[in-house]
Amino acid sequence: MTKKPASGDSNLSGGGAIGEVARRAGVSIATVSRVINGVINKASPATTARVREAIRELDYRPTSAGRALRQRTSRLVAVLAANLSNPAMAAISASAEAALRDAGLVMVLCDTHDRPELQDEYLREMLAQQARAIVLLGAVDSPKLRELARLATPLVFVNRRNPIGPGGAFVGIDNCRAGEDAGRWAIDRGLSAPALIHAPLSSSATRDRVAGIRAVFEAAGLPLPDAMVLSSAHGDHLEIGHAAGRSLIAMERRPDLVICTSDLIAFGVARAFRESLPGQQLPRIFGFDDSPLNEWLAPDLSSVRIPYQAFGQAIVATLLSGQPQGETILPHRIIERGGAGASV
Repeated sequence: MTKKPASGDSNLSGGGAIGEVARRAGVSIATVSRVINGVINKASPATTARVREAIRELDYRPTSAGRALRQRTSRLVAVLAANLSNPAMAAISASAEAALRDAGLVMVLCDTHDRPELQDEYLREMLAQQARAIVLLGAVDSPKLRELARLATPLVFVNRRNPIGPGGAFVGIDNCRAGEDAGRWAIDRGLSAPALIHAPLSSSATRDRVAGIRAVFEAAGLPLPDAMVLSSAHGDHLEIGHAAGRSLIAMERRPDLVICTSDLIAFGVARAFRESLPGQQLPRIFGFDDSPLNEWLAPDLSSVRIPYQAFGQAIVATLLSGQPQGETILPHRIIERGGAGASV
């Protein structure tokens, strides 16, 4: 059994955070280092367990890259995506990886699943690894993000703006303008009684799209009734669309258009109509993203196209500009497919 050294033991003095772990576990810094590096045959199972428990309690993250990282020459760039099962985020991540590789940088990709606690876990780990910068593809508000904002850590927000306010750089489209364009597109085609289905408003991209759509219909004297604006706290866009589609089917008067703030929501809406009303004509459905999958799976879905292939170069240009700040607004455009009542 390892004897707990006295508090004044020279092995425990200094050492920074690793010294705190040693003090908590009652061992030397060398023992902590061996456990961290997997050399556990030099310590008893009880000692190893005590060190690991101290690491967990203190939330200690060892750095592992040595002098090069201390000199801030790391090639590592962390990309934290909110939901990699979403084809839009997967496409942006692929674009970022290719552009970072071309710039001589290495990307580490993490999926936060839109969970603040998981986002914070990855932020802590990437800081421990001395990542050159952190790219947040769909950030959520979280304690560690607020801490990093105060420390001026290089952050780039992609697709969604900084959820805690000004700070960091932004790369994405003008979502409010895209919403306005979608609304005008509908009105120009005589579609004046739409339903609007959106993802949770915790996302700035969703908030801006909804605001733009509603503003255009309001200005045209065709305000959207609250009963025709549907959403859900559910994080899965397919499930949001499916549930909202079923609600629309149950209404006495159905819309002539369903505007969805993502293509995945549109897929869910279309499935609800096909299941409940097989063989009947669907209302016209409009999405956002124009996922590359649309050409294969939804050739009749009109949508706002977001230029995924351009995100990578914009992210790299922002990172190489020094301290990332400001906005890079990429162009969007409407892709029209199908006609009235086309299937999705």
